[in-house]
Amino acid sequence: MATKKPENLSFEQALEELTTIVSEMEQGDLSLEQSLKQFERGIALASASSGKLQQAEQKVSILMGNDEKAPLTHFDNDME
Repeated sequence: MATKKPENLSFEQALEELTTIVSEMEQGDLSLEQSLKQFERGIALASASSGKLQQAEQKVSILMGNDEKAPLTHFDNDME
C-alpha cells in the first residue's frame, strides 16, 4: 500500500501517524536507515500539520472579523 503524502492526510491522520513514528523510534529497534527515513517522514508530517493549524487559525480570525481586540474565552472541554 502506498503511503499518502502528508499534505493529503487530515490533521488527525497525520497526528496519529506521527505518534506511531515516535513510538517506534523510542523503542530503539529500527536500523539507522529506517530511523532516518521515519525521522524524515515525521518532519514532513509535522510541517503539514503545522500548515493545517495555521489555516485553521486564519479561518477563526476571519470568522471573528479580524478584530484583534475580540475577547478570547477559555474553552472547557468537559463532556460530563
